[in-house]
Amino acid sequence: MAARSEEEGAVGPRCHHGSTAMLDVPFLPFCAFLGTLGLLCVAMVGTWCQHWRGGFSLDGSSRTFNWHPVLMVTGLVVLYGAAALVYRIPNTWSGPKLPWKVLHGSLALGAFVLTVLGLAAVFRFHNSQGTPNMYSLHSWMGLATVLLFSCQWAAGFGAFLLPWAPTWLRALYKPIHVFFGSAILMLSVASCASGINEKLFFSLKNGTTQYKLLPAEAVFANILGLLIIIFGVLVVAALARPSWKRPDSSSPDSRQ
Repeated sequence: MAARSEEEGAVGPRCHHGSTAMLDVPFLPFCAFLGTLGLLCVAMVGTWCQHWRGGFSLDGSSRTFNWHPVLMVTGLVVLYGAAALVYRIPNTWSGPKLPWKVLHGSLALGAFVLTVLGLAAVFRFHNSQGTPNMYSLHSWMGLATVLLFSCQWAAGFGAFLLPWAPTWLRALYKPIHVFFGSAILMLSVASCASGINEKLFFSLKNGTTQYKLLPAEAVFANILGLLIIIFGVLVVAALARPSWKRPDSSSPDSRQ
């Protein structure tokens, strides 16, 4: 009986290791899948606004509003997610860090610019139509996300890109920067999902296309919202995965 118990104990860890290995996904194929998913989200939000919402314009009409979801999903979710994953690329684990810092900051800055343009589009639409600004939970959450994003970028630029930032300050701020990076991404995803839902409630009111009847537009937009949520969750999961984190320069197994 003792021998059997030892055998079972030996088999148990091997089975556990095998199941863990089966779940292990290489980083680069995962990134390729994530990139495809992000592009799909951008294509779907563009298709939604073009096919069902009348296309795009800068005349202050509802077609001006259509720039808002496209720019927000592209900048605040997809491009921001790409910026967050830069330091998970294995090539960043050795050699000079400055080029990767510049790439990370540039992607985040590009995301911020698109986000500001998206805000400008919705404010122009509201003002031209006489609609009040900043009255819904979606608008509060979205603006709070953008304000946090701007503070995050400015603080990161000052701490990690300016040459006179002391080492102790960078070490102190790094975990804060990482935490708020993930938090801002999840807030961005929540803002986009709530915005899609809010737009559907406002738009689908006709008796034959009511939201509760689930017309084709509602199905399409709901799927878009789910894909955005999946994208955000996968990015946060990649950021939290220990084996994909850049080794600490002070650790014995560091590649720096």
